[in-house]
Amino acid sequence: MDMASFQADSYGELQSLVNGLYATRDIIDRLDLVMQAEVLDLDPDLQEIVTLLPPGRYERQRLCDQLNSALAAHGWGSTYGTVE
Repeated sequence: MDMASFQADSYGELQSLVNGLYATRDIIDRLDLVMQAEVLDLDPDLQEIVTLLPPGRYERQRLCDQLNSALAAHGWGSTYGTVE
């Protein structure tokens, strides 16, 4: 199997996490993101991506840029999907 085209069972879960957090807020704290990822029991790889973010408060676009950058650095964009 070509690993470059592999999609994990948890593909898109990071997008769902971001959508849920920003459904009622314009800015979130990294801690809220990390806690929600744990509550949802995200794939360990996705939890790793979330914990790589530096502490701070994030507007949606900045958070997505940070998450996508971490996904790209690991080569996991096509495996787990990117966020917008």
